[in-house]
Amino acid sequence: MIFSDARVAIVFDRYKQREAADRKRMQSLGPAGFALRDEFLLPVGEDVGAVLHTLVLARRPKTILELGTSYGYSTLLLADAARSVGATVVTMELADYKQAFAREQLEEAGLDGVVDFRCGDALELIAAASGPFDFVLLDIWKDLYRPCFEAFYPKLAEEAIIAADNVIFPNFDRAEMRAYRAAIAALPDLSSTLLPIGQGIELSVKWSAGNAKL
Repeated sequence: MIFSDARVAIVFDRYKQREAADRKRMQSLGPAGFALRDEFLLPVGEDVGAVLHTLVLARRPKTILELGTSYGYSTLLLADAARSVGATVVTMELADYKQAFAREQLEEAGLDGVVDFRCGDALELIAAASGPFDFVLLDIWKDLYRPCFEAFYPKLAEEAIIAADNVIFPNFDRAEMRAYRAAIAALPDLSSTLLPIGQGIELSVKWSAGNAKL
């Protein structure tokens, strides 16, 4: 990935170091580590991150919605590309301590000016948001994928892109992901494809009214 600023690259390298350390700790804890999952960096990963970064640069959205700031790994990548195309990232997160950490990283990278941090319940925050959204990253607890999709769907711009992470893994989230994918497939103005990279990412495009799929 080529970043717009050396400061962004420095912060991203630190994220990669934390990811490696957290993965090693999780492996050492075994099943007991699941109870501590909120302490760990669980990022989309570099391969998926590169796809998201490239899509923003190519699509040139005006407003990006990120559902699940977490510790800010994907927020950093989205914000770097957003700054290059004059976009804004609206990122939503329930855990205030995670978003506070993310804000510190974005400030250090010089990207906080293009990010609108919103903390609280995702469904309430989406309801209060005006939109339209040209690009959405969906990466929160998987039981919220479908209800969040149903909440932001009316606020999508024409030809908006939705990227949903964790479609293939982990296995225990398969039921929720099937429900989400079924909701996407049922709509005539959305087309989707599953990319088997990272944990599996579903990319969906909203067609304009005159070009909806048959």
